[in-house]
Amino acid sequence: MSRRTVLLLPGQGAQRERMAAGLYEAVPEFAAPMDSFLAALGPEGARLREEWLRPAPNPSLDDALVSQPLLFGVGHALGRCLTALSGHAPDVLLGHSVGELAAAALAGVFSPEDAARVMAARRTALAGHSGGGMLAVGAAVADVEPLLAQGAAVAAVNGPRQTVLAGPSDALARTSERLAGAGMVVRALRSGHAFHSPSLAGAAETYARALSRVPLRAPEGALLSTRTARWLRTEEATDPAFWAGQLALPVLYWPALRALLDGTPDGPGTGLVLLDASADRSLTAPARRHPSVRSGASVVVPLLAGPAGGDDPGTLGEALDVLASHRVRTSAHVRTRTAQATAS
Repeated sequence: MSRRTVLLLPGQGAQRERMAAGLYEAVPEFAAPMDSFLAALGPEGARLREEWLRPAPNPSLDDALVSQPLLFGVGHALGRCLTALSGHAPDVLLGHSVGELAAAALAGVFSPEDAARVMAARRTALAGHSGGGMLAVGAAVADVEPLLAQGAAVAAVNGPRQTVLAGPSDALARTSERLAGAGMVVRALRSGHAFHSPSLAGAAETYARALSRVPLRAPEGALLSTRTARWLRTEEATDPAFWAGQLALPVLYWPALRALLDGTPDGPGTGLVLLDASADRSLTAPARRHPSVRSGASVVVPLLAGPAGGDDPGTLGEALDVLASHRVRTSAHVRTRTAQATAS
């Protein structure tokens, strides 16, 4: 029996300097869709490529007008690359924030040719709505909510004790003081926008109008939405307001991932292969404590080199080997070529 594969795609806050740059320089199956996306953006795409490939520190990546299209482009290209190299599209797609748009593109909700239009419209909608921010809190939603200052809101549920807040800067400052006073660990995320909060309701309306001009289709594969924590429905996939409204609504990442893991049978070879496309390994951090992973029924597999070092082609090659060992079709000659790229 083969395990189901789940591709996890990151969103705002997970961007890192030169994320997946090693694949861009060595793996054509990644470089081709990334180049196509950047070229479709026109002159802006050339500027984004330059910002993406700059070494750390690069404060420009804190700007959502830069990081959002790059997160989308890298996630989409990595998904296309993984399918090409393994010969097997992921069984399930699950994206966080803008990562859900990358998942939608991989599922065929909109075409690769329209991807640039989708992201350019998102960028336009966000213009003029900066001035806020986001905080990561090491505590459960129920413990955080009573301490929120007016204007601050829960923006994402990333784990049992991983909550993200968003809102105007002054509201977040007051909230941060309260949370720290209660002994909670608080960290500012790399964002100058209050994503997934009422602060971006106006941006969501603008975005919906722009998306109404993009052809939207039913998903061709299984996409577990982190807006609703359930499987994406055809009527949602084809509704511009569904995708646009995401800007102002919380991300239910952990409820979605937990439901997937909870529904996994126990026993060897019966679980999930969780493919983490984030450069900081954040997407699988909460899953590692779930009984399905702790028992070995499900496994966590990074696709990119992590903060501790390593290289992208080598990490991807190791992931392909894991997929092959779990009876996911993988081309042997492609694995060899990926290993050669690592050594060169």
